[in-house]
Amino acid sequence: MPSSRPHTAIVAAEGHLVDSQILTSIFDRVIERGGDFEVQHFELGRTNDDFSRLTLKVSTDDEASLARLVEDLIPFGCHAVGEEDALVRTVDRDGCAPEDFYSSTNQRTQVRVGGHWRDVDKQRMDAAIVIEGDRAVCRKLRELRVGDRVVCGLDGLRVVPEFRDRERSDFSFMSNEVSSERRVEVSVARVARTMRAIKARGGRIVFVAGPVVIHTGGVAYFAEIVRRGYVHVLLAGNALAAHDAELALFGTSLGVDLEAGTPVPGGHRHHMRAINAVNRAGSLRAAVETGVLKSGIMVESVRAGVEFHLAGSIRDDGPIADTIRDTVEAQDRYSAALAGADMVIVLSTMLHGIGVGNMLPAWVPVVCVDINPAVVTKLADRGSSQTIGLVTDVGLFLHQLATHLSD
Repeated sequence: MPSSRPHTAIVAAEGHLVDSQILTSIFDRVIERGGDFEVQHFELGRTNDDFSRLTLKVSTDDEASLARLVEDLIPFGCHAVGEEDALVRTVDRDGCAPEDFYSSTNQRTQVRVGGHWRDVDKQRMDAAIVIEGDRAVCRKLRELRVGDRVVCGLDGLRVVPEFRDRERSDFSFMSNEVSSERRVEVSVARVARTMRAIKARGGRIVFVAGPVVIHTGGVAYFAEIVRRGYVHVLLAGNALAAHDAELALFGTSLGVDLEAGTPVPGGHRHHMRAINAVNRAGSLRAAVETGVLKSGIMVESVRAGVEFHLAGSIRDDGPIADTIRDTVEAQDRYSAALAGADMVIVLSTMLHGIGVGNMLPAWVPVVCVDINPAVVTKLADRGSSQTIGLVTDVGLFLHQLATHLSD
């Protein structure tokens, strides 16, 4: 029955709407926002290559609610029916966008300018879209300058969500749901197979690692993965490098003997002495080249020429000389290092993992490994819906991954 609500809009969407559960998500979102919907047209795609097509009339009681509802439907690929250009306004103050600027998602986005649809470059969430000549590009608010032309409102915008693969390719072995009951061995084998394929075609694999890698006995396995050429970028914080150096110099992590599993007298000082030793050498690279550090993740990364960036935080001890203490600079370096990534593996670091997730476009697959399922859930809840969760011990995961990659 047609809705009697006075404020209406017609939106359309196309893609694998049924397989990817986008159709039900659209309907659910309208109902959650207190609106009504009427399906005006629906055409079901009948083959793997065919898209389904939907035309939907949505209704609300007031214009403000309708605008919010239409905006909420954009991440599902809905766009207003019609061929209007995007509204573009000019920035009048550095670091500030016009009040009605469009805040981007991490999904593929197109903007209609001058009668032509243009793909948005440098796609990421929580950014403004700036028009530069015939190019549209995502830019963080702090990067905006007076005179920049920023997309505003919702007209002339299309979002293309990532669709579930009907063919079930290697990396679609799991949905983005989190479960600790999956067989870890099977999942790790498929991750390894994906990594091999990426390496074979000259792709780029990024690891985001926390100090739990050291604490759980994963150093030797991670080092082996680095030696085999499967780590192209390493993103971490001060703690990973500090405890990696502590293990190399004192055989402990957080003052605990990893072989015996017992605290060492005076061990609580070891990480500080390790940081001091590296800083006396001048840097991690210098510590490796002068023989101060002879083993560990950072040693293998330096030897293999792996690009690494250590982002500092308010809780850092030391920190190690290589740590980037300016937060904005750390974000920029992380973002640049993630450009062109084909796969990201997050190893038990919620802080850096969520930060990286915010910088990635939705089509880059992310594997998040953590013993705590809440960490994986939080990363997905923050908008990184491409995240695949493996709830397991990080040391065990690295052991199995290194074994599969050595076969």
